[in-house]
Amino acid sequence: MANEHNLQLTVGPLLFHWPQAEIVDFYAELADEAPVDHVVVGEVVCSKRLPFYEDALPAIVERLQRAGKRVSLTSLALPTLARERKAANELFATGLDVELSDLSAMGAVGEGGFSVGPLINVYNEATLGFLARKGARSVCLPPELPLASVKALAQAGAALGVNVEVWGYGRAPLAISARCYHARVRGLSKDSCQFACGADKDGLDVRTIDGRDFLTVNGVQTLSHAYVELIGDLAQLSAAGVNSLRLSPHSGDFIAVTKDFRAAVEGRLAPQEAVARARSRMPGATFSHGFLLGDYGAQPLSVA
Repeated sequence: MANEHNLQLTVGPLLFHWPQAEIVDFYAELADEAPVDHVVVGEVVCSKRLPFYEDALPAIVERLQRAGKRVSLTSLALPTLARERKAANELFATGLDVELSDLSAMGAVGEGGFSVGPLINVYNEATLGFLARKGARSVCLPPELPLASVKALAQAGAALGVNVEVWGYGRAPLAISARCYHARVRGLSKDSCQFACGADKDGLDVRTIDGRDFLTVNGVQTLSHAYVELIGDLAQLSAAGVNSLRLSPHSGDFIAVTKDFRAAVEGRLAPQEAVARARSRMPGATFSHGFLLGDYGAQPLSVA
């Protein structure tokens, strides 16, 4: 059986619209205190957010690298304007690894290859093989895959020399739209949104007409309401051949999340205790296995 000690930890890009000062502080703390191997930075959701913190990105990258973290830059998930496509292509000139969140930038890939983010639909071995031939070195699988599919793709990735990563923590990204519901619910248009998404640090909760928690809105993005939490499933993921886990930034004590995952990976934290810590840290949150172990994405969190 594979050893979960081999699992790497990746911090994915920040999906939410936080003030620049908070973003800078977050990554400084991440650099100094988080026991993770890899950090992805940049804007995935909405290009209108990028000017608020773009000038801070070089210093953020440099500090993370100084702390021994491997750093990648992400592209935008749904580029619709010429300037957005141009910005994605220009990421490859930085010399850093680029994680594609949309395949329109694949034409700009150089000899160094690229990575693939979880918003690109890699559902089968044929797609993984195609991306590997085009230069993909690492693929974070979409969060809606069950364990059997994850295992098949991890085995295919091993044969192709592609790192296979799984969404391990955080509200799962489900969809991106050209429309901004976050603006609309505030009575605003997308073009004059007044950055309404900035009012909700972890997204805006959406409830059904009978008042049940359902989804989360983040600007043009739809997320799960429940937080995916796979800290109790590391042995199964490692046995399936998964190489790394992705932890998605949220408000609260995210550093503690990374430390618990590291302790669990190294066998210093039992699954039951790890899950108990997650629940105690965020008593009002709903946690789930996502699609990994159940028939539906809101499968409640449990540990055998």
